[in-house]
Amino acid sequence: MPPDTRFAAMPAAVFLLALLGLVHVCARSGEVWAQRAERKPPAAAAQSPRGGSEIRYGTESLPTPVLEMREAILTAVRSGQIEDLRTAVELNEIKPVIADVAVGDPIAHWRQVSADGEGREILSVLGQILDAGYVTLPIGRDLENNRVYVWPYFAGLALDKLTPAQEAELLGIVPAAAVEEMRKGGRYTYYKLGIAADGTWHFFLR
Repeated sequence: MPPDTRFAAMPAAVFLLALLGLVHVCARSGEVWAQRAERKPPAAAAQSPRGGSEIRYGTESLPTPVLEMREAILTAVRSGQIEDLRTAVELNEIKPVIADVAVGDPIAHWRQVSADGEGREILSVLGQILDAGYVTLPIGRDLENNRVYVWPYFAGLALDKLTPAQEAELLGIVPAAAVEEMRKGGRYTYYKLGIAADGTWHFFLR
């Protein structure tokens, strides 16, 4: 009578199940760390560009996902209705970082911090900085998707390195009194916006 092979196969089956469980745990841990890394770009965005990042204008060099997110934001800017910005926010799986503390409803937050109470000042700022030049900075731990397009490019430059033309451009975005304060600190501290190469809107804050 041939031996019963059902129990002989059990150790291999148990090992296979354990291995699959380990793969699942590792993958989940990677997702968590990626999400944490995505939510910590602002500090890095204030540093000087690594690798001599080039200042660019316009949209010709933008990847399609970045271009689409930028256009979604500008659609709200052109409408003059802060509520229309919700469409761009909801394109993200994770909400963009917009303050130093957690914010439940970005639209309500922007209304609150906007001088006019309706969010139109925020829309104006978005329009101004997205019309400025940008730099591409390596932000985050995901080496395959760590290119973040940051507007305006001042967020990636030391302010003592600006040319007269760049200073004039900066004054078109930032109030003169605020520019003077930034010069004392040596870095740009006004609003900045970052969109990853995959179209994820990472941050918009000051």
